[in-house]
Amino acid sequence: MNFHIAIDGPVAAGKGTISRLVAERLGYLYVDTGAMYRMTALLAINAGVDPKDEDTVAKLVENSKMEMRTPSENEKDGRLSTIFLDGEDVSWKIRTEKVSLGASSVAQLPKVRKILVKKQQEIAKGQSVIMEGRDITYRVLPDADLKIFLTGSDVVRTKRRLTQLQAKGEDVTFEEVLRDLIKRDKQDMTRSTDPLKIVDDAIVIDTSDLSIQQVVEIIVSKAKIMIEKKNNA
Repeated sequence: MNFHIAIDGPVAAGKGTISRLVAERLGYLYVDTGAMYRMTALLAINAGVDPKDEDTVAKLVENSKMEMRTPSENEKDGRLSTIFLDGEDVSWKIRTEKVSLGASSVAQLPKVRKILVKKQQEIAKGQSVIMEGRDITYRVLPDADLKIFLTGSDVVRTKRRLTQLQAKGEDVTFEEVLRDLIKRDKQDMTRSTDPLKIVDDAIVIDTSDLSIQQVVEIIVSKAKIMIEKKNNA
């Protein structure tokens, strides 16, 4: 019996790392939907297209091939997933601040979201998944068995994001990252199509004062209880 876990939350709330670890514990497929918006932004950047040009960006997405898989042994360099765009490994190319802001822009385009949501739903069909993003709990997997909203304070999330960027050799300051994070949050929460929000049946977990393993344990324990109930129903 398939079991779907949907996780939403703002940037740097720990969604990726936590989802990947929960997936490993449960033996599920981890799907990073944010990577699909990042790939879309990279497509626009590489093509020299305005990320707000809806029709052109939508065509780029439709004509592209987006793939994700669990990193192989020789790909374990800190990435959570191995991401391929038209056959090229772009796992790290999509993690720059420029692509992050571009992703937030393309995510506001209804035609682009419609195409990507359909692709995400196709991935979840017929298998157990843990999928994370901004609109998973109510748009992509509205009937998910377990819905989680991960959050955290601006300062804690900025520190996490700063560490990630500096580890990749990017020369950025705390103030710059905080400014971009606040801008990204505002874009995500105020966009007209599928804004970031907390649904009534989601379990909210503030990760500010919790370790990654503590959050993983919370989610895994809740999932196991629900899986057992579902199997016995």
